[in-house]
Parts: sequence; C-alpha cells; structure tokens
Amino acid sequence: MAAVVERVDGCVGSLDSDAVSPRQSTPPPDQQHQNNPLLGLPIVAIETILNFLSYDEISLLRSVCKRMDMICQRVLNQGFLKVERYHSLCQRQVKAQLPRRESERRNHSLARHADILAAVETRLSLLNMTFMKYVDSNLCCFIPGKVIDEIYRVLRYVNSTRAPQRAHEVLQELRDISSMAMEYFDEKIVPILKKKLPGADLSGRLIGSAPVAGPSTSLTTMSLLAKNTPSRSEMTKVQKQVKGNGEIRVKQLEQQKQLQDQEQKLLEQTQVIGEQNARLAELEHKLRELMDSSAAAMGGPRPNVESSRKSKYVDLDFHQTSIPNFTK
Repeated sequence: MAAVVERVDGCVGSLDSDAVSPRQSTPPPDQQHQNNPLLGLPIVAIETILNFLSYDEISLLRSVCKRMDMICQRVLNQGFLKVERYHSLCQRQVKAQLPRRESERRNHSLARHADILAAVETRLSLLNMTFMKYVDSNLCCFIPGKVIDEIYRVLRYVNSTRAPQRAHEVLQELRDISSMAMEYFDEKIVPILKKKLPGADLSGRLIGSAPVAGPSTSLTTMSLLAKNTPSRSEMTKVQKQVKGNGEIRVKQLEQQKQLQDQEQKLLEQTQVIGEQNARLAELEHKLRELMDSSAAAMGGPRPNVESSRKSKYVDLDFHQTSIPNFTK
C-alpha cells in the first residue's frame, strides 16, 4: 500500500504543472459561491441587501451569475406586486376623501390626485397583461425595473404634494418608458418565450417528429392541441382589445382633463368680466357725481348721463341723414 501511495503521489507531482493548475483556475460553482462572501449568504440576506438598491439597479445585477439572476428575478416580481398593492392603498385613501357627486369631484382639491392614480391604474393593468402571463409560467420575470421605480416616484409625489401638476405632465416619463418596455417585450422577447410554452413545445414535437406511441396517445395529444390553440388565439385577441381599451381610456381621461382646464379658464374669464363690469359701473357712478357737482356749482339743472348719451346718438343720426349721398 505504501508503494501504491508513492506511485500516486509521484504521478500527481509530475502532472502538477499541467493538470492541477487548470482545475484551480476554473473552480466549480459551489466553490465560487463559497469564495464570494455575498453569494455565499442565504437568499433572505441577499434580498435584504438588494432592498437598499433601486429596481433598475437590481435588473442590471441579473447578468452577474445564475444565482444572482434567480434572486433578482424574485425581487423584481415581488416589487411589481408590492407597487400594485401600494397603488391600491393610495387610491382607496383618495377615494375615501372625495365626494360622491361627479360635479363636486371635479372642483375638489384631490381631483388631480384621482386623475393621476386612475392613469397609473391603467398603466399597471397594461403591464400586468403584457408580462404577468409569462411570469406566472416561470418563463421570465418582470424585466423593466425602471418602470417600478417610476411608478413609486409618481405615487410618492401624489402622496406628498397637495397641489400636484397635471396628469399628463406627471405621467409623461412613466408613459414613455412603460410603452418602450412593452413594445420591446412584445417584439423581441415574446417570440422566444412562445417557443418555451408547453403548448408550443407539444405542437413542435408533433410537427417535427413522427408519433411513436399508440393511437390513443396521439388522439389525446391532438385533442389537447385542439383545445389549447383556439384559446391562445382568443387570449391574444382579448389582450389586444384590452390594450386598445386601455389606450382609449387614457385618451378619454386626458380629454376630460383638458375640458376641466377649459372650464376653469372660462370661469376665471367670467370672473374677470364681472370685475370689469363692476369697475365700469363704479366709474359711471363717479362720473355722475362729478357732473352733478359741477352743475350745482354753476347753478344750472342737473345733467343726466343717459339723456346726454341719447342726445349724442340723435345728433349723430341727424348728421348722417342730413348728409346727401353723391355716389348715386
């Protein structure tokens, strides 16, 4: 046994420069996690550390390694669910303070808060329809972390501001980045994910290879395909219709907001006109007093402003009628 051990040690010693050094340069993944103190921590501890970062930064950390990718996906999915719950809480608080009548809601101090929260609700529903189907199937995570950060920014702005700006001004950045994220996901990522769906995988197997099992199994697979294919097409149609309805609703909210602004401007203009009429009446009253005082000082009769105006108009009419028309 001692000779065998010496042989093995001699072989290892001879192969130390060729075989052992490559093994040390590429350690296994478990050893990598042990060497890295951050990745060696429990998942709960890593998630607690990631909570100090923004969701945009968390989405960028997915490219570090597979373990970090798994943890970041979990944090992003939880972040989208948390922002949905936070939005519903804010909306309930605002609705509880608004009056029930629609006419009173328009002139309420929280009207802009309600409009902004309604527009955010529409954005959340569109994002939910776009991403969560594949998230629930464990094919991907909620990829755009920057959208979550922007939704949180809007909600905190609504909660901390008594007189917020108009809805289209506050939500401009959110609409831009969420629309770009949904368009990129539909155009670039969804075609890849559809190939990983169970129904698509089954149809690819049936089309690409000949059936090996008996007739009963082939009939069951064909029946499954017949059930799944129309439902998937119907779901895509429903999603398109819901997206269209959401966009129409957003446009309707914007138009309603523009109408409210125009009504407010009209009300302000009517108030200005009323003030000008009151000032004009005051000036006429002062003019009458001056004319009365001047007439009393001269000892003559009191002139009437209305009669003086009428006399001027009569004189003008008389001059117009007395001037002959030489053009005929």
